[in-house]
Amino acid sequence: MIALLQRVKRAAVEVDGSITGQINMGLLVFLCAEKNDTFAISDKLLKKVLAYRMFSDEQGKMNRNVQNIDGNGAHGGLLIVSQFTLAADTNSGTRASFTPAAPPDLARSLYDEWVKQARVVHSDVQTGIFAADMQVSLVNDGPVTFWLQVS
Repeated sequence: MIALLQRVKRAAVEVDGSITGQINMGLLVFLCAEKNDTFAISDKLLKKVLAYRMFSDEQGKMNRNVQNIDGNGAHGGLLIVSQFTLAADTNSGTRASFTPAAPPDLARSLYDEWVKQARVVHSDVQTGIFAADMQVSLVNDGPVTFWLQVS
């Protein structure tokens, strides 16, 4: 399972002209399930995302995670957007292959469970709509972007 994390000052996702999710300071998480992923892998990735230190402390070092962005326990937002293209195989030719991506039914189940579990442990979780054509806007902070992959 793959998560592309972007530290943002704000981000929003829109579907058919309506905003489905928006956050202020926090993480924009592009989430992708691969064909061999399981719920255990999904849970492992969620724990890693929530603990990943991407926010600066008083010394300017990235020592804080999204569950403690200010050093006093304040949660940053999580905007979760499904993006199967992260599983692209780009090793040959000039067109990506998406065979590493999970089939739609498995991907939806893993995505839904990831969001459900995130909402259990995090106070500000917003989402796009799975498999929809989405327009994502963001103000990248840094920029700070990390690719996390768990298998």
